[in-house]
Amino acid sequence: MNTATWSLQDAKNKFSAVVDAARRGTPQTVTRRGKPAVVVLATEDYQQLRRLQDQQAPGFIEHLLALPQMEPDADLPSETLSVLPRDVAW
Repeated sequence: MNTATWSLQDAKNKFSAVVDAARRGTPQTVTRRGKPAVVVLATEDYQQLRRLQDQQAPGFIEHLLALPQMEPDADLPSETLSVLPRDVAW
């Protein structure tokens, strides 16, 4: 994917051109002090990137399954066994 690069000052002065080029499908990189700062994208391109990101993100079940698991026959630490529920006044 080709991109065009603008200095911040040029992007300010020609913002309509930056937006028009991005809407035609060419991302526009804006630099500040010579370093890339932001990229202007068409809404459709941004939404497509978000969909791809969401598809790659693990779901809640995958997140839980990725947690470290104890061995089935492992003993619980004694401090865990000695914890009792506290009394609650009704």
